[in-house]
Amino acid sequence: QVQLVESGGGLVQAGGSLRLSCAASARTFSRLVMGWFRQAPGKEREFVAAMNWGGGSSYYDASVKGRFTISRDNAKNTAYLQMNDLKPDDTAVYYCAAAFTFLTDSNYRNINYDSWGQGTQVTVSS
Repeated sequence: QVQLVESGGGLVQAGGSLRLSCAASARTFSRLVMGWFRQAPGKEREFVAAMNWGGGSSYYDASVKGRFTISRDNAKNTAYLQMNDLKPDDTAVYYCAAAFTFLTDSNYRNINYDSWGQGTQVTVSS
């Protein structure tokens, strides 16, 4: 199992930016699908973004498309989520996840992630 550690959360005003990082322990990081999810208080965890291994295709939820960017640095075994133009509705605990699989247009929301991080809190004030 891959160990994942998120960092970079915090408190930011609406319209601001944050960059989340997810450091992975796997030597085979370059072959991992990396995903970001979030869970707001009283709500279910929801998909935010995901990226195929090898820096390939990426996918976003409609609510963040155009504002958030997922990326990865395979040399550092780290995935990132750049979040711009943050809104109060983006307030949540953000989790990264990893899976040895391949994303397609039809499955990117529904794959089973093998490993999850502990989460990092993002709070956006109005």
